[in-house]
Amino acid sequence: MAKRGYHHGDLKRALVDGALRLIEDKGPTGFTLSEAAREAGVTPAAVYRHFDGRDDLIAEAARQGYEIFADLMEYAYDKGQPSALASFEATGRAYLAFARKYPGHYVAMFESGISIQRTPELNDVATRAMGVLERAAVELSEHIPEEKRPPPQMFSAHIWAMSHGVVELFARGSPGTKSPFPPEDLLETGIGVYLRGLGLVPPDK
Repeated sequence: MAKRGYHHGDLKRALVDGALRLIEDKGPTGFTLSEAAREAGVTPAAVYRHFDGRDDLIAEAARQGYEIFADLMEYAYDKGQPSALASFEATGRAYLAFARKYPGHYVAMFESGISIQRTPELNDVATRAMGVLERAAVELSEHIPEEKRPPPQMFSAHIWAMSHGVVELFARGSPGTKSPFPPEDLLETGIGVYLRGLGLVPPDK
């Protein structure tokens, strides 16, 4: 096998990039470390300079994904300010946009079975990412009468579940799950129905 001339630090990135391609093609459990090494153009022994096993490699892909995801969520939140509603809706759309643009990272993060508590670094960045959605929910929930106000964590969990469901069912190109409506429209109208039920969006005339 012809090895590429990786400099210090490049090998780890090359292995993660190779793993992401394999995750997209075969799923998080459908490849071996040897295949990841082959994808990166290095010997299998080279993998162990950075990773003890496949799960460690996938965890690093997930960590990198959460870094991108957190930045995207924070950008969406800031773009919606000073409107709490606009920020909340923007973070939901950012979830869908991330899943479409970074499918390998998305699978490593949410479908690999890797716990976010596997490493402190992974836990910290995952907490930062999901904290953006919770912050947006807290701000928006302040506009709901206190007696009708769900806990902000429940509020954000509902939107996360809705976003995740649209991604899983309709935005990933899975066979037999084609919707007559664009995923963006499904998510936007679903969030709209939910927010109307809470009195945060005026009812349709």
